[in-house]
Amino acid sequence: MDTTNDTLHADILVIGFGKGGKVVAATMGRLGKRVVLVEQSAHMYGGTCPNVGCVPSKALVHRSGKRRPEDPPQEWYERSVQETQAITKLFRGGNYDALNGMDTVTVLTGHGRFLDPHTVIVDTGTGQVTVTGETILINTGSHPIIPDIPGLRESEYLVTSTELIESTVLPDRLAIIGGGYLGIEFAAIYSGFGSQVTMFEKASAILGHEDDDIAAAAVKILADDGIEIVAGAEVTEVRDAETGAHLTYEKDGVRHTVEADAILAAAGRAPTTHDLGLDAAGVATTERGAVRVDAYLRTSRPHIYALGDVNGGPQFTYLSLDDSRIVLDQLTGEGKRSTADRGAIPHTLFMTPPLATVGLTEKQARAAGRRVRIGSQAVADIVAMPRAYVVEETRGMMKFIMDADTDEILGAALLSVDAQEIINTVALAVRHGIKAADLRNAVYTHPSSTEAFNDVIAAIVRTDEPQTTGV
Repeated sequence: MDTTNDTLHADILVIGFGKGGKVVAATMGRLGKRVVLVEQSAHMYGGTCPNVGCVPSKALVHRSGKRRPEDPPQEWYERSVQETQAITKLFRGGNYDALNGMDTVTVLTGHGRFLDPHTVIVDTGTGQVTVTGETILINTGSHPIIPDIPGLRESEYLVTSTELIESTVLPDRLAIIGGGYLGIEFAAIYSGFGSQVTMFEKASAILGHEDDDIAAAAVKILADDGIEIVAGAEVTEVRDAETGAHLTYEKDGVRHTVEADAILAAAGRAPTTHDLGLDAAGVATTERGAVRVDAYLRTSRPHIYALGDVNGGPQFTYLSLDDSRIVLDQLTGEGKRSTADRGAIPHTLFMTPPLATVGLTEKQARAAGRRVRIGSQAVADIVAMPRAYVVEETRGMMKFIMDADTDEILGAALLSVDAQEIINTVALAVRHGIKAADLRNAVYTHPSSTEAFNDVIAAIVRTDEPQTTGV
């Protein structure tokens, strides 16, 4: 596409180079449509996942797990970060070339802002380009939330997850504010590299949305790895000193202070919608600042769609990919696919070993009035899973929640080696109504982690009547 003029017209204009937007851009480009993709940072071609999210963080999970006690922490960490940055650079370049190399697609690097419902002004740093689009996709992702704690924003020791994984200096003492998925993953990573990690969580416990037995098993693993978890604590102040930051927190009415060389804000992420000119486009937002969409990802302007984190849904790359399928069905298909079609979406917490879940927890199933059977075993006790011993990771447990009357799989929690992979098999079974007995009696390769299903689903630890009160 010709970019010599200061004005471009596109059939499809995509603001943000995230997973969902780039898939739509590439697909429509291959169909011969004129596509303009706007990304404000040359560091973010391909979106959060390959640059500052899933890929680098999971690469560091892997490398931290390979460090031996005799390996110097700082040297091992610096090399790991450099190796990880080489991977992200490769992916970033591949994403850019794949799109910009198409005759029908132009990638503009600069900040885009709506002028009206069909026009976006892109400030490239060397000038402005006016882009008009028949169909527009907002795919600008999300950004870290910095808690409103006195002294935190001003602290020279404050880091976001992006800043932390790009630094080659391993903090001796890392404080993490927030005990959700991000906080736990980074606690596991940096503890593995040799940092002294303290994680603060306001709630009375971390992983409170999981069943108590699963949460207890995960917490024990984290504690055994040297991570200090301070739950029921509120950080009230941060003050910088010559030797590091001083964090003051209150727990059970008592005030405490700890020192840290780095403070990771892991309090969640918010949709990136500021300075997009959404008012000029007539695009409505929610109270949380997300772009408001319907089940087909259409905004208050029918020709404008919002994909990925920016639309306020669950912040997972694989759901952004599914967003692209919904939008493509609107643009090229029957227009029937919607977010309502999603079912049994799995999630993985990448601690070591990972915790992967799908469907209902036991307490959710019982609260819903279901009569359940629970199949559960510690990984170390699963006879049919020698792989755990082969790879020297026998920590954790597996748990299945089944309907006692129909043998339907209601949910599962897998805290084990390979959990991030085998949970997809369970999710597929739930999605297609495969009975627990079918999963239990299936023939699996050996030695594998999946064959644990042969034992765990048969290991019934209890059958409970539903709880109808007190829930």
